[in-house]
This record gives sequence, C-alpha cells and structure tokens, in this order.
Amino acid sequence: MHKKNFIVLFLLLITANTVFSQKDGYWDKTRATTKEITVSARDRIIIKTQDFPEGTTEVVYRITLLDKNQQMAGSLVSVLKAIPDPTGISQGSAGAVFILSKISGDDKCKYAVFSSAEFATKYKENGKTDDACLVQDTPVSKDAKRLSTEKSACMQSNSGNLWFGFESKNWIMNQKIILEVVPWVDNTLSRGWTLENRKAIIDQCKTSNLAQKMTNSDDFCVCILDKIQSKYTFKEFQKLLTVERAKAFKDFGNSCFGESSLSKSVYDDLRKQAAVLAKQGKQGEAIVKLATIINDGKATALDYNAIGSSYLLTKQYGKAIKFLKEGEKIDNTELLIQLNLAHAYLLNDNYSSAKAIYKEYQSQNVTDSLSWTQKIKQDFAAFKKAGITSSDFERILKLMEK
Repeated sequence: MHKKNFIVLFLLLITANTVFSQKDGYWDKTRATTKEITVSARDRIIIKTQDFPEGTTEVVYRITLLDKNQQMAGSLVSVLKAIPDPTGISQGSAGAVFILSKISGDDKCKYAVFSSAEFATKYKENGKTDDACLVQDTPVSKDAKRLSTEKSACMQSNSGNLWFGFESKNWIMNQKIILEVVPWVDNTLSRGWTLENRKAIIDQCKTSNLAQKMTNSDDFCVCILDKIQSKYTFKEFQKLLTVERAKAFKDFGNSCFGESSLSKSVYDDLRKQAAVLAKQGKQGEAIVKLATIINDGKATALDYNAIGSSYLLTKQYGKAIKFLKEGEKIDNTELLIQLNLAHAYLLNDNYSSAKAIYKEYQSQNVTDSLSWTQKIKQDFAAFKKAGITSSDFERILKLMEK
C-alpha cells in the first residue's frame, strides 16, 4: 500500500513539474532508435543511433539486458508518452528509475557513449574509453539516462548521432541487449533557428535605417525575428534572393513599427535628442533629428516650432518661415510658433509683418507662467549669444512697452 502511494505521489510530482516548466517541443518517436543486440561472449560492439532531427536538444536512452526468451514489457517510447517534455523526467536518479525497464536479466555489461564514429571505432578496437563522452564502467543489467545540450558533452559536440559501445562481461554466453534512444526536438530549433542564426538576424536588423532611429532597438528587432521565424524555416529564409530578404525585412519592420508603441517611443526619443543637441548649440544636428520626424509624417506643431527655432539660430530665415508656417497650419493658436514666426520676419527684413504679430499677441502669455514680452526678451538674448544682432530688437522692445 505504501509503495502504491509513493508511485502516485511520484507521478503527481512529475505532472506538477511539467505544468510549471513545460518546454515547447516533442518526443520524436518516428526517429527513435530501438535495437535488440546480441553481444558475443567477451566481445565489444558499436551501435549507431538513427539520425537525430534538426532541433534535437535532449535524448533519453534506456539499456536493458534480457535473459534468454525474455521480452520487453513496454517500450521507452510508450513510457515517454506520459511525460510531455524532458523536465517531467525529474531530477537525478528518480527520473532514471521511472524510465527503467520493469524487467532485466542477470547478465551485466559495461558501456560507453561516443559523439563521433572515429572515437567509437577506436573503442571497438582497443576497448579504451578515453574519448567517450559518457562511461558506465561498473557492469549493469539495466540503465537509463537523460542527455541534454545544457549538461552533457555528448550532446554539446554532437554531429547528429550518438554511438553506443557495449562490452560483454559474460565470459561464456552471448548477451541480449535492448538499446532504446528517443530524441526530444525543440520546436523553434527544429526550424533551424539556432542561437547563432537568430543572432545574425538581430545583428542585421540593428543596421537598418529604422532601427538606427531608435535609442534601443532590441524590442523592434526581436519583433522582426519572431515574424521571420514564424513564416520561414532558416533554410527557406536563406534560399530567398537578396532582394526578397530585403523586402521581408522592410515589410516585417513596417509591421512591427506600426503595431506597437515603438513608433511613439522612437519619435519621442528623436525629440529628446534634438532638444539636447539644440541646448548644446548643435543646431544642425538637431535639425536632422527633427527633419526625420517631419519627413515620416509624425510631426506636431511643436516639432515645427523646434526646427523653426533651430533654423533661426543658424540664420536660415527663409527655411524657418517655411516650417513655422507649416506648424501654424496644424495649430494656429500655438503662440511659440507665432513668436518665432515674428522673429523670422524681423530677421528676414520684413519688419511690418513682424510688428503685426508682435502687437497682436502682446497681452497674452506664451505659457502658463511666461508672458509674451518676457519670452521676446529671452529670445533676443539668445540671438545675441549666437551672434545674431538687429537694430530692430530695441524697436520691438520699446513697442512692447506701449
């Protein structure tokens, strides 16, 4: 009774572990290796597994020695049906006990696992296990283990197969050995999207014009990678023509850019960068940032005001007027635009147009705490600091006193 309760508890623990840490993949039962081997007395033999499918990250194997006429009670594949993924095999020896055969004979054997045919051949010739990635040097009648790319050298350096070497410890009779190997296939990696391949896509994305507009393009590039992985296997993507790959990047990039908050954050970053550059006196660089926003059709009235201000400070009065007039179309009540427009007319020798604007808004505030006249004084001081002077500055200031 106690034994039954223990088994139930153990299975519940496996189920709980699976629920909370389940991996996205499957046991590839069609490419599992199941071989019944007869090893002659005092002999060594090598068994190569079936080719592991692309995306194999783990394997579970079971070795069972049977007495004459014994038959396996259940295959390893059937056992693994109850375990949705490798995490369900649990930690350490408990999982190995669970997947062990219910029966075995009295015979025992040593075995070793190799990651290449060359190493396996040497073992068969001389019995040395120096090149083995796993060695069972104590004779056993049955054994089971899980090998993963995270922890096992057998899988880390694996070329798509494993080679199992057996050495009979029966000096008189032949041995009957059942070898079963079942691969676990990661769904993402099965499509060829290895860590290295995914990184290559990310690196390529980061060189794109759109990504370079962003302070942090990680989320944007991961979005593109996800879309490419969903539509193509790695081999399919590699077979595309250069122009086809470029179009895929562009289309997925536009999709990622439009369907998330990336668009807003990119332009907000450009605005912040432009403001910092303008404050540092780097008006030309600020203009480039603001022009990107405008050319992409994402500009606000204040963006036009900012670029107009930078054009004023670089003595490009005609361009300042052009962009400020565009900003006025968006919001003709924005007094910062009206004031910069007045400055632009004044510095472009159009005193009458400038005077009309200066007088029209004289009684208003440009912000909740800054008056129109105070802002004029601040701007004229900034112009003088930038080397921009005009005899009309004093005329305008006196006009504001009336």
